[in-house]
Amino acid sequence: MSWSHQDHSRREALRTASGLIVAGSVSLTSASPSHAAALPPMAAQDPLLAAANYTNPVIWQDFADIDIIRVGDTYYYSASTMHYSPGAPILRSHDLVNWEFAGHSVPVLDFGSKYDLNGGRGYVRGVWASSLAYRPANRTFYWLGQIDFARTYIYTAASVEGPWTRHTTLDNVYYDAGLLVDDNDTMYVAYGNSTIHVAQLSADARTQVRSRQVFTTPSNVGTLEGSRFYKRNGNYYIFLTRPANGQYILKSTSGPFGPYTMRQVLLDLGGPISGGGVPHQGGLVQTQNGAWYYMAFVDAYPGGRVPVLAPISWTSDGWPVIQLVNNAWGASYPAPALPAPPRQVTPLTGVDTFDGTTLKPKWEWNHNPDNTKWSVNNGLRLQTATVTNDLYSARNTLTHRIQGPTSTATVELDHSAMRDGDRAGLAVLRDSSAWIGIKRDGGSTRVVMVNGLTMDSNWNTTGTGSEAASANVSGGRIWLRVNADIRPGSGRQARFSYSTNGTGFTSLGPAFTLGNNWTFFMGHRFAIFNHATQALGGAVNVRRFELAAP
Repeated sequence: MSWSHQDHSRREALRTASGLIVAGSVSLTSASPSHAAALPPMAAQDPLLAAANYTNPVIWQDFADIDIIRVGDTYYYSASTMHYSPGAPILRSHDLVNWEFAGHSVPVLDFGSKYDLNGGRGYVRGVWASSLAYRPANRTFYWLGQIDFARTYIYTAASVEGPWTRHTTLDNVYYDAGLLVDDNDTMYVAYGNSTIHVAQLSADARTQVRSRQVFTTPSNVGTLEGSRFYKRNGNYYIFLTRPANGQYILKSTSGPFGPYTMRQVLLDLGGPISGGGVPHQGGLVQTQNGAWYYMAFVDAYPGGRVPVLAPISWTSDGWPVIQLVNNAWGASYPAPALPAPPRQVTPLTGVDTFDGTTLKPKWEWNHNPDNTKWSVNNGLRLQTATVTNDLYSARNTLTHRIQGPTSTATVELDHSAMRDGDRAGLAVLRDSSAWIGIKRDGGSTRVVMVNGLTMDSNWNTTGTGSEAASANVSGGRIWLRVNADIRPGSGRQARFSYSTNGTGFTSLGPAFTLGNNWTFFMGHRFAIFNHATQALGGAVNVRRFELAAP
């Protein structure tokens, strides 16, 4: 994967990360000097602690622009989501390796009508690199991010599960911001592209007190952005990415406003995923046992950007060093030496029968949904919400990340309440898409495979798709299946099939080649949809969704 420097800059102008580390409390001064220069303790040293090795990527799903923190014995991971709603998902872990969904920091993208697919579109806008922090003084989580280069928003919650509410709106644009809660409870934000600033927030975190430029990136380095802001042993650190192949760190021994000196952390380092890019961006975190880790991500299209974890040590003069394996980021490391988790996390794959009355946090809508047109009650009911022949313009398309390196999604769909002109099914969704589903026309029902759904570089629709294959079906229930290969590289394919009894599946249509360009930033997703082409009033019920990986 190679791009020109100009491409790198454009790419990361949409994608970087920001953040803060929590080390028991929020700033990093709780790290003891005895641990500062030591390699992370390994699990094999204590049989009571986590054992064996972990492999990279720790999650093979699309979770980019990482911020990672620890509160007590629990780790939290925040990511960007662009135009998907709710935004800014939070994952939870007790061992840095096994993760589960916990919630979202941005409940709805209420930043303009385009995020409702009303008079515009928010594709590749919305939630970019943002920051998650915990403030011990008031036991509150803070999420901070800028939207549309217009203003910055702060959301807060007492727990990551929510409810999250908007705390304030700032007229300042903190691009690629990293939030730090200092020992004395003062909150600072590091932000910017190449020209790096630090801002101090008011005690109530509702306004900016002051902001100062603290660093200008040398021309021979190029672009630096994606700030993460840390404090360790009295020193302040701003962790920055050189998109998309380098990582640098700034250190100040004289306070948050500098002056800062710079050191390279990595450049063109070999990554742990065959065909994937250089590990970069992301953040640092210290375990409760004093060890340090770096969670970066690797460009791994067509699936997206996936997280990889490596231990780090610190030099005697306070600079981080990645622990390498054969001069590269390791494909495997000893598991972090941590207490056994209080419980097993909920897997990121498996079956969802849409039990209860709310969606689980693994689901995100394509733009904001029309909440009057869907419900969960031991099944997912999707009423048609839009009259259109363009899936990219249809509201209430529900998406799920694809599990890598390969996985299969299957939905059980009750289509008996569809109306003429309705289209419902299971898609592989991105700026180039395809789907398998039901077309109801003239009172007859067909299962079809449609490809050729495309967008241009401004995310306007250029192709609404054409039928590649179809078959007549009877009855009111069908099982739709998509198998996707998202190993990094070109020529990866998705294949479509259906069943009328849930056991024997019949292939339908040609394989669909997944795009592996980076410009859409988000990777391909599975997507469940139901839209009208003639009139509203139809509905489908999704009884079951299963994401299975070999």
